[in-house]
Amino acid sequence: MATSAVSSVSLSDRITAGIVALIIGGFLVFGAGLANSATIHDTAHDVRHSFGFPCH
Repeated sequence: MATSAVSSVSLSDRITAGIVALIIGGFLVFGAGLANSATIHDTAHDVRHSFGFPCH
């Protein structure tokens, strides 16, 4: 027998989540789109090392 739970999220929580998603998305599009390519490469390289992945 399958049961399902319905969880209602308030309108203000949905609006807050939408605004946060727009801010993060805007930062990703404009921050990565307008950044120097060497800066993006160096950042990705550092993140790779911080997670313990070798890249050389």
